[in-house]
Amino acid sequence: MALLVTTALVGGVAGSAAGAQPTIEATSTETTPASDAGAGSGIQQADGGDGDTCGFPVELTDATGTTVTLDERPERITTTNPSSAQTLWEIGARDRVVGVTQYAAYLDGASERTNVSAEGFGVSVERVVGTEPDLVLVPNASSASTAETLREQNLTVFHFAAATSVEDIAEKTETTGRLVGNCEAAAETNAEMNQAVADAENRTADLDRPNALYPLGDGYVAANNTFINSIMEIGGVNNVAAAEGDGYPQLSNEVILQTDPELILVTGPEATILDEEPYASTTAGVEDNYVVMNVNYLNQPAPRSVIESTNTLATAVEELQTEGEGTTDGDDGSESQAPGFGVVTALIAALAAALIARRP
Repeated sequence: MALLVTTALVGGVAGSAAGAQPTIEATSTETTPASDAGAGSGIQQADGGDGDTCGFPVELTDATGTTVTLDERPERITTTNPSSAQTLWEIGARDRVVGVTQYAAYLDGASERTNVSAEGFGVSVERVVGTEPDLVLVPNASSASTAETLREQNLTVFHFAAATSVEDIAEKTETTGRLVGNCEAAAETNAEMNQAVADAENRTADLDRPNALYPLGDGYVAANNTFINSIMEIGGVNNVAAAEGDGYPQLSNEVILQTDPELILVTGPEATILDEEPYASTTAGVEDNYVVMNVNYLNQPAPRSVIESTNTLATAVEELQTEGEGTTDGDDGSESQAPGFGVVTALIAALAAALIARRP
């Protein structure tokens, strides 16, 4: 009997079965310069002169070593990656966002903002400039050269370093809150995220940790020193790719077979990658064990991503443990088998389609 755990895709349409998405923020070697005056790593702060630590003007040093100064609260904010957009939505600053990329479309109301994505790949400088922003947030997925190009257009730009852990995401959230004047909401968001992490860890603490893999297509996987690896660890699984390198390496079929995951993370209910080699010959493929993650959350290092993804994965680990025990007791005390894969998959797919169809 196989396992299927899914999330209802209320937030947006899931991506490919393998989960390959251009919105994953790659690990970078950039580091945020240290600051003697900062609260948190690399953050240099200035209060508004009246003791208000979330007031303006404010000065923060970004990942490029540039000191970014905001004399007053930004009223027009543009983001060049959906993780920053998601963070702004979470901390209550969505009404001031005027520009987002196409991959932020899953956020409620994002379609009403200007799409600043380029026709091919990346961000259109012209479109960003056209939003007339007071502040542009540039996460690590956009290169430092993008930040410099936007600065050449006389825009105020803050470039974030790579987020490879929940702690990094919390720091990004705190910094974003400071930049836009929503410090209290940022703190509350981080508290909710940290509680979700603790809950997921507690739920799986006494359970066996299955070996898992998140394939991105063409042999690429999420490995060590990535925020996805952190989510997998918190969710109660061992990421078999973590021992194969950092970031998002490409593994050979032979190496994937050697890692032999028991559980594969996918981002579409079809999970067609389990029918492909080498995945079909792994334990996960043979036993049809997979967990459907929401691609908009799993691939974006932001608070809601952590909250939803760790909960989904922890639920999968719990149900895999239950599945391994064979039968469950029915309401009448009789033993009954868990529902088969095809039935559950069809129900979830229908639910997702219905929810998506109802979106404005």
